[in-house]
Amino acid sequence: MNLTAQASPVISAVIPAYNESQGIAETIKQIAGCLNACESAWEIIVVDDGSCDPTYQQICRISEGEPRVKGITLSRNFGKEAAILAGLEHASGQAVIIIDADLQHPPSLIPEMIGKWRSGAQIVHTVKRNRTADSAGKKAAAYCINQLISNLGGINVNNSSDFKLLDREIVDIIVRLLPERERFFRGLTSWLGFSEAYIYFDVADRQGDQSKWSFWALLELSITALTSFTCAPLRIITFLGIATLLLGFLVAGDAIWSLIIGQSVSGYATIVISVLLIGSFIMISLGIIGEYIAKIYEEVKARPHYLIKASIGIGNKKP
Repeated sequence: MNLTAQASPVISAVIPAYNESQGIAETIKQIAGCLNACESAWEIIVVDDGSCDPTYQQICRISEGEPRVKGITLSRNFGKEAAILAGLEHASGQAVIIIDADLQHPPSLIPEMIGKWRSGAQIVHTVKRNRTADSAGKKAAAYCINQLISNLGGINVNNSSDFKLLDREIVDIIVRLLPERERFFRGLTSWLGFSEAYIYFDVADRQGDQSKWSFWALLELSITALTSFTCAPLRIITFLGIATLLLGFLVAGDAIWSLIIGQSVSGYATIVISVLLIGSFIMISLGIIGEYIAKIYEEVKARPHYLIKASIGIGNKKP
């Protein structure tokens, strides 16, 4: 093992990966090149999130030639948030960079991120300048979700990404002081505060095959993000109740007015519309309450965030 591998790393790079065997070698090569340009004492930790392809075997092969590249494979697919946490818990650097495996997060920004960290920033956020690689539907969905979280949750996640640099103090806070199971990483880092810096970038085309994010996975992440940072959806139930009450007054007023002027009271259509509206409000309310109860249920179970199946180059740290 070379001397730089034995030295305590100054910079750690954490790469969550899922079925990335086609491009993980190129990703590691580019990130290592950018780290070498800034600091010789570094490490790269690739967290294989239960891939079905030989991603972990690729990591092991690379690690045999470069001990500063380390790997963890989880027992199954626990999700990107768990993979990021696994990387943070096993990173040893004074600063930790989280970057995707598909090269949509440009490694060329790493020197600038490290420069802002050395200038005093404890959290360096990267913000997407454009979303040209996304479809129109995905752009619209991302905009709506980001606006909801930012306006209701009180944290700015507009066009933010998981591509961040965190100081060791921030990493320790996330790992030790924030024990929740349902996590939204980019929201947590914005919620923390501390000294922040921002870098804007253009999203590159994805390396390899299609994105692993399905519509339902993105929807689940969005719900987690919203319920983790605000109780505003619960207040919607109150407004729905007020709307139902106003509807009741409106229907009653129409009935009374019809009696006063001697007209027959409109019945069938009014009753059907009222029942549909009230039923819809009730179902929406139950759904909102159910989402919060589900999150409470997940937290109360207190299961581990992830389970490690195997690792290479990693010490005996436990999740």
